[in-house]
Amino acid sequence: MSVRDTVEIGLNRFARRGYDLDEVSIVPSRRTRDVDDVSTAWQIDAFRFGIPLVTSPSDAVVSPATAIAVGQAGGLGVLNAEGLWTRYEDPEPVYRKLRDAAGAGAPPVALLQDVYCEPVKPGLVAERIREMRDAGVTTAVRVSPQHTEQLAPAALKAGVDLLVIQGTIVSAEHVTTQGDALNLKQFIADLDVPVIVGGAANYTTALHLMRTGAAGVVVGVGADSFSTSDDVLGIRVPLASAIADAAAARRDYLDETGGRYVHVIANGRIETSGAIARALACGADAVQLGESLRIATEAPAGGIWWDSVAAHPRLPRGGTSAPVQPVGPLEQVLLGPAASSDGRTNLFGALARTMAKTGYRDLKEFQRVDLVIGGQAD
Repeated sequence: MSVRDTVEIGLNRFARRGYDLDEVSIVPSRRTRDVDDVSTAWQIDAFRFGIPLVTSPSDAVVSPATAIAVGQAGGLGVLNAEGLWTRYEDPEPVYRKLRDAAGAGAPPVALLQDVYCEPVKPGLVAERIREMRDAGVTTAVRVSPQHTEQLAPAALKAGVDLLVIQGTIVSAEHVTTQGDALNLKQFIADLDVPVIVGGAANYTTALHLMRTGAAGVVVGVGADSFSTSDDVLGIRVPLASAIADAAAARRDYLDETGGRYVHVIANGRIETSGAIARALACGADAVQLGESLRIATEAPAGGIWWDSVAAHPRLPRGGTSAPVQPVGPLEQVLLGPAASSDGRTNLFGALARTMAKTGYRDLKEFQRVDLVIGGQAD
């Protein structure tokens, strides 16, 4: 970090200046393209997807059925292996209880904590994976770092295609005096399936996670409109800067290994098609979306939103939302046609138009687009 990157916030105390996605803008090049000549496809390991979408593993928006629908639309649906679908044989009454408690407002966090007291059943993890596999889509489940060794065997035995190890902050080195910590590098080396890990917030963490052998690194702490991580923990990640840092780590790791590419997946308050485009322009290979999918008719919570950390039993770091009316099926939200001009539908059709208007034919090329700071930098 150079001196120019820092601001003195007090006597001999410096902080780095970071930028969020809404502070950067994309600059068109001298060339434009026909939108039909643009590809939004990306590939991680042997799995190819038509759109750069990885869903947030939130029970509010992902059930086995919606994970299948996301896969059929060209993205990767990630089911929470520690969520309602692996705690209850039939979670529909739980969703109904949450919707009834919401009414015109939001269901209380205490109720959310209560319904997540039911223990996770490894047998249900396997059953949900088989349900998704039988539909012919790429399957992925999320486990938290602290429960990886407990739940991963059931997921692997069921034939999961991609394993996502994700928490608010995940490090390659977790120091503990409370027993053995998960050794990510050793754990990943022993697996036959690719692993996505995260979240990372800076260059150093992203590089260390890449060195574990992960196929992808989630960048950002998943902050959404209802996140309280900043209030509770004092942690906030300016996502544009975090993505650029991780992209620099990817480039250095590519040189270090002689060609091993690790994918960067951006996560945190990416709610519109413009934010998706800016995240990819900053260097991400794909985006992780959650809250923005709650307007789809297939969202199992009926328009209510909560992140997985909102139900933490001792320190919830997010709230629940009041229900919103669905605007249309998931395919319309992702691929159009748009129902409004607010950038919340036809998310990836809009991305293709951004790429066309800036002259880039694929996502790798688009990562080289010029950016400018839209607001005051100081």
